Amino acid sequence: MQVTPFNRSLVALAVAGAFAAGAVVADRIEMKPAHAAAAPVLSAPAAPAVAALPDFSDLVAKHGAAVVQISVVQKVEAKSGRVPSGMPDLNEMVPGFRGLPAPNMPDQAPTQGFGSGFIVSPDGVILTNAHVVADADEVTVRMTDKREFKAKVVGSDRMTDVAVLKIDASDLPSVPIGNPESTRVGEWVVAIGAPYGLDNTVTSGIVSAKARTLPGEAAVPFIQTDAAVNPGNSGGPLFNLKGEVIGINSQIFSRSGGFQGLAFAVPIDVAMNVKDQLVQHGKVEHGRLGVAIQDVNQALAENFGLAKPVGALVSSVQKDGSAAKAGIEPGDVILKFDGRTINRSTELPPMVASVKPGADVVVEVWRDGKEKDIKVQIGAFEDPTTVASTKDAVAKGKLGVAVRSLSPEERRTGEIAEGVVVEQVGGAAARAGVRPGDVIVALNRTPVKSPEQLRELVGKAGKTVALLVQRDEAKLFIPVTIG
Repeated sequence: MQVTPFNRSLVALAVAGAFAAGAVVADRIEMKPAHAAAAPVLSAPAAPAVAALPDFSDLVAKHGAAVVQISVVQKVEAKSGRVPSGMPDLNEMVPGFRGLPAPNMPDQAPTQGFGSGFIVSPDGVILTNAHVVADADEVTVRMTDKREFKAKVVGSDRMTDVAVLKIDASDLPSVPIGNPESTRVGEWVVAIGAPYGLDNTVTSGIVSAKARTLPGEAAVPFIQTDAAVNPGNSGGPLFNLKGEVIGINSQIFSRSGGFQGLAFAVPIDVAMNVKDQLVQHGKVEHGRLGVAIQDVNQALAENFGLAKPVGALVSSVQKDGSAAKAGIEPGDVILKFDGRTINRSTELPPMVASVKPGADVVVEVWRDGKEKDIKVQIGAFEDPTTVASTKDAVAKGKLGVAVRSLSPEERRTGEIAEGVVVEQVGGAAARAGVRPGDVIVALNRTPVKSPEQLRELVGKAGKTVALLVQRDEAKLFIPVTIG
């Protein structure tokens, strides 16, 4: 890794010194004869004020101890071809290795990854990214004073990339929570984390933009920043100058794998909402409107009779979805959602996702040259991406699986109409040969349509059950002894 030192403070001081000395710039020097009349003396204009760069040392000294390094251990079966998070995928890097297991690896090869997190309450509740602890068999939290704790994954929500951990400790340092809504573009921010395992590394920058929507991440209005964030920073806090956390550093845009000036953080209000749901209910619910939308440009605005290009244009409506039931139509332009103005179409999905399913919301649309209010009962997102259980809890379960419903895309592109997808496996199911990615189609010949139904069927079952599983393009029965 090449390091190029550059001291912005020295440059700023040099510039400040130039202004303080009253620097003079001239294109020409005209010599005057000695007997010429003295030119009137003009007072020099006041030097413009130059703001000093902020000093982050007090912020780091006060809150740095609440930032932790997270290490995860994951056992990967070589025969499955799975590659641990944070490790290079030979199947993608080297032609000819696709689909093959890594050579000379034991059946259970432990691998290790690193990330960051921060303590949000003194009793040991920690926030990090869901991808940091995904598929982890063991999670260890290391503090700045070198104390280490085994952590329990309370739950994780892959839609927002937020996970909640709990360690058995008390009177811990914790961070204050800020308000991302009041954060302004151009404000200074500070990131603390463990890039490449270098714990408690401090970097700074500014807020580059707000409410960024990334491909495949429509539920999160990301905060964009140019504070240096690298692999290992994931899950660490983004502070404002008040020492308040306003986001969780989550992603970077990079062509090299390293920092290129584009980093993205999950707003802390989104993360805290996820945390509260996981702690209180063990799962996260996301709202769904059931529409496909696009931006309104100038030409479309003129065509629809809008004064300016704002809102989200409804291009299609999901059959039997919440929007369709409420009367929203293709061609409507959504101007407000629950009283909040929609300037760009990308602002709508995070708003909808944050609403509890079943809630009634007023949607203001532009139709036939007039504004119209429509009351909509928000539906539930059909692909719950929350895993609110550790592998230990899964293994101790009667069947030993954590499952989710099939997504609409999986139903549409696959040959399976019903079933549940296995996300984690342990205990009885693991011993029987059930794998992550299997789709449980039926249990004891009863079709399985939801995780709740599977739980009920297992609860009523005897000592053995016969699972009908779809794996790749084949179906097979797997007997599982659960007694």
